[in-house]
Amino acid sequence: MPEIVEAIRAGKPVVLPTDTVYGLCATPYRSEATERLYLLKGRKATQPTAIVAHDLDFLLECIPELRGRTAAILGALLPGPYTIVVPNPARRYRWLTGSRPDTIGVRVPVLPEQAAWVVERVGAVVATSANLTGGPDPRRLQDVPEEIRSRVAAAIDGGELPGTPSTVVDLTADEPVVLREGAVTAEEALARVREALD
Repeated sequence: MPEIVEAIRAGKPVVLPTDTVYGLCATPYRSEATERLYLLKGRKATQPTAIVAHDLDFLLECIPELRGRTAAILGALLPGPYTIVVPNPARRYRWLTGSRPDTIGVRVPVLPEQAAWVVERVGAVVATSANLTGGPDPRRLQDVPEEIRSRVAAAIDGGELPGTPSTVVDLTADEPVVLREGAVTAEEALARVREALD
C-alpha cells in the first residue's frame, strides 16, 4: 500500500473504499490533481467536492477558521457518514469549492482499515463517489465503471460497502439544512447538530 500513498502524493487519482461507497480520491493540495479527478468522473468544475481528513484535528489544521463553534458541531457528527458544508472565509482549496468559494465540504469518515492507513499517511484527500456523473454509487469495486478503474493509479478492494452516500448537512446559514439525506436520516442529523448547539 505504500505505492498508493506515493500515487496520491504524486497527484494521481486512486479508488478507495469509504464508510459509504467507493470513492475516487486524489491529493487536495494541488489544483491539477482535482482537475484530473473531475475529468475522469465527467464532473463540472462548478460542482464542489469534499475534502476528507483522517481525523478532526487534521481537518482543523487544513481549515483553521473552523475552530470554535463550527468545530464543536463537527465534533458531534464526526467521524461519521456525513459531508458537512462549512464556511470557508479564507477561500481555501478554491479548486474544491465549485461555484461557492466561500464554503467547503468536509468529511471525517470511519474508513475501512486499509483506506484508513492510506489517508492517515497523506493526511487528507479530495473524494467523490467513484462513478461517472449521474451514475449509481458503487457498493463494490467491480461496480466502479471500467472507464475509471482502468485510468486510476491504484484501487483498494474493501469488499461490499453499505452503498448509500453520506448525508450532506449545510452549516453555512443561520439554521442547519440537510442538502442530501443519505446514510443518516435528516431528522437524526439535525437532532445531533441541535444537541451540539445547546
